[in-house]
Amino acid sequence: MADLTSSFCGISSPNPFWLASAPPTDKEYNVRRAFEAGWGGVVWKTLGSEGPPIVNVNGPRYGAIWGADRRLLGLNNIELITDRSLEINLEEMARIKKDFPDRALVASVMVPCEEQHWKEIVPRIAETGVDGFELNFGCPHGMSERGMGSAVGQVPEYIEMVTRWCKESTDLPVIVKLTPNITNIIYPATAAKEGGADAVSLINTISSIVSVDLDDMAPNPTIDGKGTAGGYCGPAVKPIALNMVAQIARTPETHGLPISGIGGVTTWRDAAEFLALGAGNVQVCTAAMTYGFGIIKEMTAGLSSWMDEKGYNSVDEIVGRAVPNVTDWQYLNLNYTTKARIDQDSCISCGRCYAACEDTSHQAIAMSADRVFTVKDDECVACNMCVNVCPVENCITMEQLSPGDLDERTGNRVAAEYGNWTQHPNNPMAKAAE
Repeated sequence: MADLTSSFCGISSPNPFWLASAPPTDKEYNVRRAFEAGWGGVVWKTLGSEGPPIVNVNGPRYGAIWGADRRLLGLNNIELITDRSLEINLEEMARIKKDFPDRALVASVMVPCEEQHWKEIVPRIAETGVDGFELNFGCPHGMSERGMGSAVGQVPEYIEMVTRWCKESTDLPVIVKLTPNITNIIYPATAAKEGGADAVSLINTISSIVSVDLDDMAPNPTIDGKGTAGGYCGPAVKPIALNMVAQIARTPETHGLPISGIGGVTTWRDAAEFLALGAGNVQVCTAAMTYGFGIIKEMTAGLSSWMDEKGYNSVDEIVGRAVPNVTDWQYLNLNYTTKARIDQDSCISCGRCYAACEDTSHQAIAMSADRVFTVKDDECVACNMCVNVCPVENCITMEQLSPGDLDERTGNRVAAEYGNWTQHPNNPMAKAAE
């Protein structure tokens, strides 16, 4: 069977699945149950300094977005970092590491943006035997209002400065957790690298309001008639996370920087996608909160089975395999052409493809009097909308055509003559080059 053993920036674990810093990793009881279930590692819920106590709300802390089948698509949370004392957390972490020496135990840390705070707490945490640190520069609510979390993560100079302080305070690996609440993820990732970070992890939660209570006229979750923006996570944020991971993996300034992928990992396939786009391992939160720690068995079994099927012997063989195929739009092949094809045997005549195409796309699907739907090749631009709205899997597919096929059916020779937009005469940059 495939070897799931993972080594991420020098931290070893029996598999690449870690629990992210969050409520599931807030105490010894939870972490012990997680390791007994089979999780490869844990990032302990964010620790703070021994200053004013952290006080969480006693009302609802989570809002949600559901699919039509009540499947949880996204969570919004307004919970702060651990509200348990630093001393108790450190005692529990030391016991966990002693009892599970083969598992990765990483401490998430967030203290005020002053050198003395970081240089005092990092060595103290290191005494527990942890394998590394994750600097929480991503939390978008509560702590950011105190000059921490994303308030640091949105300023590259602060990221570099604090990362450097921590690297001066420990020989253990330092991972910088990045906020997605920024215009360009490369700037904070580059700052982390220049500060000496051993790796980055992303994405942290997205600042959001998930819904409004139209009776109380307040955002959800509502606390005594008031609400606030929280951090959004879960399956719905996965596309954003994948894109940011890929950006870091393929950009020269950050290429080679180890990445821990976070954001909507629910199945082994999600994990494989993050790995393929450059992540060295993945962190999970919402899925564990939704289904319990037992999902790790499906994740590891599924990833192992797929790796066996594809001939991958180790996790490292997957990491970054898809990165060379991520490119800028201007380099896409304009010669590549597809047309929609409808399988009449599986079509249920619901008409959703027709409605979507006729009203909002390119009027490329015809409907007969007896509700038989066919594609008009001369109008079809292969936008794929019909595939996306069809309720029957593989009923509508895209068939690749050669340039010759295209010329014969439509007489359109542009796609056959110009390989990509950089070569197209309508491209202003191409004209400037001439």
